[in-house]
Amino acid sequence: MVSIPTPRPSGLASRLRPVRVATIATLTSHRAVVVAVADALAWLPAVAAGALLATDLHLTVPEASSLLGLTVLAAASQLTVGAATGLYRRRHPRGSLDEARLLLGVVLLVGAVLAAATLVTSPDALPSLVPSPLGVGTPLAATVVAFLLTGGARAAARGLRERAERPAAGAARTVVFGAGQASASFVATMLRDRRSPWLPVALLDDDERLRRLSVRSVPVLGTRHDVAEVARRTGASVLVIAVASPPAELVQHLRVEAARAGLSLLVIPTVTEMLRDGQRVSDLRQVTAEDIIGRRPLDLDLEAAASYLRGARVLVTGAGGSIGSELCRQIAALAPAELIMLDRDETALQGVQVSIAGHGLLDTDDVVLADIRDAAAIEAVFVARRPEVVFHAAALKHLPMLEQYPAEGWKTNVLGTLNVLRAAQAVGVETFVNVSTDKAANASSALGRSKRLAERLTADAARATGSRYLSVRFGNVLGSRGSMLPLFQGLIEAGRPLTVTDPEATRYFMTIPEACHLVVQAGGIGRPGEVLILDMGEPVKILDIARRLIDLSGRDVEIVFTGLRPGEKLHEELVGDGEHDERPTHPSISHTTVPPLSPAELEPALYAPTVLRVA
Repeated sequence: MVSIPTPRPSGLASRLRPVRVATIATLTSHRAVVVAVADALAWLPAVAAGALLATDLHLTVPEASSLLGLTVLAAASQLTVGAATGLYRRRHPRGSLDEARLLLGVVLLVGAVLAAATLVTSPDALPSLVPSPLGVGTPLAATVVAFLLTGGARAAARGLRERAERPAAGAARTVVFGAGQASASFVATMLRDRRSPWLPVALLDDDERLRRLSVRSVPVLGTRHDVAEVARRTGASVLVIAVASPPAELVQHLRVEAARAGLSLLVIPTVTEMLRDGQRVSDLRQVTAEDIIGRRPLDLDLEAAASYLRGARVLVTGAGGSIGSELCRQIAALAPAELIMLDRDETALQGVQVSIAGHGLLDTDDVVLADIRDAAAIEAVFVARRPEVVFHAAALKHLPMLEQYPAEGWKTNVLGTLNVLRAAQAVGVETFVNVSTDKAANASSALGRSKRLAERLTADAARATGSRYLSVRFGNVLGSRGSMLPLFQGLIEAGRPLTVTDPEATRYFMTIPEACHLVVQAGGIGRPGEVLILDMGEPVKILDIARRLIDLSGRDVEIVFTGLRPGEKLHEELVGDGEHDERPTHPSISHTTVPPLSPAELEPALYAPTVLRVA
């Protein structure tokens, strides 16, 4: 290993750098001194005004002569109390609400000192400071005036600073839909950044009570129906949706209105995107398919439910898939002792390793190349690594393909799951979460039946071990590899017709992060043998999604109806016949059970995969 010495700064640079740091510190100190002196001097007019107000503008000579002593006491108290409370140490941004609260406390304390002084009526008690003619009304009025002067000066300084920091003249004039907290944060961020490419000029909100509201001097000028008129009045070229989790209907309406008005449409990132990807409120993005479908992650308390992962050895099968890879990323952030990523696809493993470790060398023991169909290989991995928690996401998932080749679904989804379950039981795995599908409820396809058998085998492992072996069932995952959305988007890009099975067909949808949140949380809240199901809201028509994607693309794309395929349902179900729906932990997560199925009962059908057509 070659050591490269760090170059030392030149003589001039080494002398200039400390000088620069010292200069910055001196300027900061000088500003604090200026602010402190200004606050102290503000008590001069404040005490004078307080005395005049307290005496109805009839100030006698003895009262006037006592003002000097009261002013000196006020200024000294302001400096002393301000320094003691840290008012001049920049504990809060200048002109902020937090600083205003601290300033109010300081001024009230100073006022209390003055009031106590004026209550001393004996000339011998405090003869040189506050002679008796002034009453307690003077410090009370002076306190109000002092706060108005000191607070007003800070507000004015902040206003001037923000005006100086406004975006440059070339920034795009922007209309912002939403006048709530998300909008206020966005507007404030834009107006504080001179390099911002957006300049907010108007707000829109459907709440008529906000019509006269202004956020950072940006007025509310209308509702969603006034996009074109407000754009014409303000000369705007951009419309930003600044609403937390906007409903699909709102996004679609604003998309149409923006197109009519010739505006570019952007949205602020969601809280989930900011936490997951490190985005900021100002990181605007284009409208996505998820926006027009309207699916937004539910509020699942991942941190509270995932404590079982901290310091544990965790293994994920199918780690290279859409669900498996996101699952690995979420688990890695929860501080496991070891994360073992297992898949039969070496390229997929490299991708997830890059996303977590920052490299794709594939020469470390966090990635394991193995096929769950190979019982001996899976057993060897479990014995060598001895995981404590297992997430089983490896599966074949395409319904039409498994209708053609049910034997493949049998080998992977049934026997592969059995291999993983047996290996887990052999090494004493404490928590096992099997990733299932809504197609396992009242199964009508080879895919659904194979996943139903996997749920039952998992329930039997729970019965045999008494440990937390359970399944998680959810619907279509937006954006997952091979799912409907990327398929439709690819067809649109190629200019080919979109194929929809039936105009009335509906499906449940959820996002990849949301699905993985449920999987992780299931291991913390599920009970042995249960199946957990996320409440995914109302099902969505596939035809509606196709039309919205075509509208979003701006292209003229045909929709072709093909009819339902063998084994496919018109409407999917989440809870099967005879299954109960309990929600003991979270209002959006159902707990149900399935009858256990022992491997011995499965043996007679080992070489008859057609059982998936009739099971």
